[in-house]
Amino acid sequence: MSEIAGPDTVAAPPARTTATARSRYAIALWVALPLFLLGMAAAWLVVSDPLRAFNNGAPPVERLTFERRILDNGGIHLLVRAGGSEPVTIAQVQVDDAYWTFTQDPSGDLPRLATAWIHIPFPWTLGEAHAIRVVTKTGTTFDHEIPVAVRTPEADSSQLVPQAVLGAFVGIVPVSLGLMFYPALRGVGSQGMGFLLALTIGLLAFLLVDATEDALELAGEAATAFQGPVMVVLAATVSFLLLWVVGRRRGAPTGLALATYIALGIGLHNLGEGLAIGAAFTAGAAGLGTFLVLGFTLHNITEGIGIAAPLVKEPPPLSAFVWLALLAGAPAILGIWFGSLAYSPQWAALALAVGAGAILQVIVEVGVYLLRLDDRWKTASVPVSVIGGLVAGVALMYATAVLVKV
Repeated sequence: MSEIAGPDTVAAPPARTTATARSRYAIALWVALPLFLLGMAAAWLVVSDPLRAFNNGAPPVERLTFERRILDNGGIHLLVRAGGSEPVTIAQVQVDDAYWTFTQDPSGDLPRLATAWIHIPFPWTLGEAHAIRVVTKTGTTFDHEIPVAVRTPEADSSQLVPQAVLGAFVGIVPVSLGLMFYPALRGVGSQGMGFLLALTIGLLAFLLVDATEDALELAGEAATAFQGPVMVVLAATVSFLLLWVVGRRRGAPTGLALATYIALGIGLHNLGEGLAIGAAFTAGAAGLGTFLVLGFTLHNITEGIGIAAPLVKEPPPLSAFVWLALLAGAPAILGIWFGSLAYSPQWAALALAVGAGAILQVIVEVGVYLLRLDDRWKTASVPVSVIGGLVAGVALMYATAVLVKV
């Protein structure tokens, strides 16, 4: 007769639980063992220094990148970053071929990837160009040019408010004007809808190429250790995949959701444009006259039309248009502020790369949406309206970009 276990009876752990615990211990061991051996190998490499046999007396490879410049009543201030294989020691500084006294903060050698401010009490002249040369202890020279000397904007309301107004003109205002075409777009038929979506893809394709080109150019100005081109590709890929996962949580986005993703991608691109404008303010390399501001405005109106296209079949509330205009245009204000006050090439390249990845994700989503709307794709024929929209979008962005490239 079998015994019935009472309430105080303790059941033996199943064999499967014991096997699982042993498996976890084995996995932990095979993770810890390679790491331990790696640490031992690194310690031996440092202590024994087997590479000294290859030392032929050649000077170390030195690299110095100029990341930021400030001009004020105290002179010229440069933020530099070391990127070579050995620490860098700054020995002398020349300005316009003349040696000048300088102070370094922090002082001493600059280890790899470390930064320091070089303060030069040089009486710069407004509107003139100045050439700066930094000489290291080994005699290596690094040059930096100031094309047009202007006072660096300070973080106060007297500068930030006008910059915010400018950012609104090149970001929020044109996108809002583009969204105002929405009532006119609602009267289009199926072919017109295909044309508008293809137009949006053309606009975004131009922005993708433009953002990628600018990101790679800025990455080339950053310290070599950051591996600028690789950083751009990785950041764009991660941005694309993250937005793809988020956007696909509830299926393929349509209507307002798709318009929001388009506005987000354009907003990240406008953040990069704002960084470029702010950096131009600081460097004095470009005078943003009325014609140039109008050019930016005209260029970005087309972006508002692209945001409105997915809303034709699903009209949203009026508040949604306000949100979309701010999402796409307001980052231009932030970009101008950061670009004029805390600009560095690697962070600007990273911002543009993230924007490029976001734009690519939006292109894919709009393309999928376009395929679902038109049955003619099933016959492997591309509608003429779609081809016309793609060509018109790219051509329109290219034509208006001519007005803003300096």
